[in-house]
Amino acid sequence: MAAIDWEEYKEFREHSVQEDKLRITIDFIKSYYNKHAVFEIYDMLSEDDIAQMMLEKRNITSAESLESFMFQQ
Repeated sequence: MAAIDWEEYKEFREHSVQEDKLRITIDFIKSYYNKHAVFEIYDMLSEDDIAQMMLEKRNITSAESLESFMFQQ
């Protein structure tokens, strides 16, 4: 699994209309890495220390709970 390129993320975040950092990160993974399956996105997030903190902050512990988060609002 690829590691999240946080330098590219910072540039992506500057142009994002989202305010939530996890939502921005999910959009970044979809765009930059062309990953759209929830389990792939969750695996990528869970393998990165910074992204893992974002997941823990929202009590997201599985791909299913990430999917629920992604489809809120």
